[in-house]
Parts: sequence; C-alpha cells; structure tokens
Amino acid sequence: MRRMGIGVQLYTVRDDLSKDFKGTLRQVAELGYEGVEFAGYGGLPAQELKQLLDELNLKPIGAHVSLNQMREDLDKEIDYLLAIGAEYLICPYVAAEERENAEAWKSLFVFLGEAARKAKAKGLKFAYHNHAFEFETKIEGQYVFDALYASAPEDILVEMDAGWVQYAGLDTLQYMADYTGRLPLLHLKDFKGMINNQINTVELGQGEIDLPAVIEAASEAGVEWLIVEQDRCQNPPLESIGTSLKWLQQNYLNQF
Repeated sequence: MRRMGIGVQLYTVRDDLSKDFKGTLRQVAELGYEGVEFAGYGGLPAQELKQLLDELNLKPIGAHVSLNQMREDLDKEIDYLLAIGAEYLICPYVAAEERENAEAWKSLFVFLGEAARKAKAKGLKFAYHNHAFEFETKIEGQYVFDALYASAPEDILVEMDAGWVQYAGLDTLQYMADYTGRLPLLHLKDFKGMINNQINTVELGQGEIDLPAVIEAASEAGVEWLIVEQDRCQNPPLESIGTSLKWLQQNYLNQF
C-alpha cells in the first residue's frame, strides 16, 4: 500500500466558508488535512490565498471550475490556480441542459479536450469529476464516462468519485483498475441509501462502500490524493470532515 495524500473538497464546508473563508481554512488545517480542493476562492486575490495556504501548510490540490467559468475566461482560471501553486483544474459537473443527447456530449468532449490542452500548455493538469449520470447514457456503445476519456486520451485525467460510481451500479474497483495511471485524484465518499430522493452521503465508514478495498485499489491505480467529499452532511460539516479524517487515520494512515 502506498502513502497517498489526504485532502478535502471544500464544497463540503461551503456554508462555513461563506461565513468565514479564512477561518474555515484554518479549522480544516487544524483538523489535520494535508490538502484542499477548492470550489471557489472566497473572493481572495491569488497571492493572499497562497500566503494563507503556506502559513497553514495546506497544499492546494486544485479546484472545481464550472463550465461557465471556463467559457468566460479559461486563462484567468488557469493563471489563478498556477499563482496559488495548484496542480489540477477540474470540471466538476455538467448541467442537464448541456447533456440532453449524444451530440451535446460530443460537442462538450471537444470543448473539454481543448480546455485540457490549453491548461497543459500552461503547466496545469486537467481532470473531470464524475457523478452517476455519466453511466446512464451510452455513445456508440460506450458509457459517456468512457467515451469522454477516449476522446482525449492524452489530455483529460480522471478524478473518480467512488461513491457515485457505486451509486450508479458499476464496479468501482474494476473502473479504478481500468484507469490505472490516469487516475491521480479519487473522491472518497460514503453513502447509505437515499434521503429526500437524493443520495444520502454520510461520514466515511458509516455507509455501504467497502472503503478499505477502494483505498487499496486507489494505491494500485496510482492515485496521488484521496479527497474526502460529503455532498450533504447531517452533522455540522466541519464535524463531519473531522469524523471522516479520524476514520482515515485509524484505517489507513496508521500503517505509515
């Protein structure tokens, strides 16, 4: 088993960040997280955020950047990430109106490939983060998930969300193996059934996913960062990510 970095997708603590961005980052660092993945920067200039991250000894893994933001000014998004010392720009989601049919997806593949090549040329890595809908539609016999990566095999990396793959009914461990060497980022998510017709995300170790097996597969697939994400928290979000980190400390980090 390899030692992988432990990060958190800050969307999980979005409500806390909206009230006190800097203070919440401090609390994330105090919990013991090594890296953070952004979903917005709290309006801070890049240099100010970099100084804060350096002070807190938090590694900026990268950021989820919406399609709209990429279309409006991709260079600006790339330059900000480079300025804070991040490594990855990640497309986090495709709205329903942008994926109505195969032609819409194919058009999107072209855009994402171009964005990935532009990011790569400037020294940034580009990845795509899945949900379950990428496994609900096929294009020429392939799930959208696979068709996307086949469209730009040299440029688009995988940020696999283990929770969503299992929720979609697919074999998460097999998918991780299939993308060995192209899968630097893994979102660790646990869930337990449904709540209000939505996936019921819970703290790590409290749901249905065989997380030790997922972590082992991540190590074998070449994952660099295990990134905790909980879409919705039943407990206070900072408490939830603290609970998840404790599970990782007890069930993974204690072997190093």
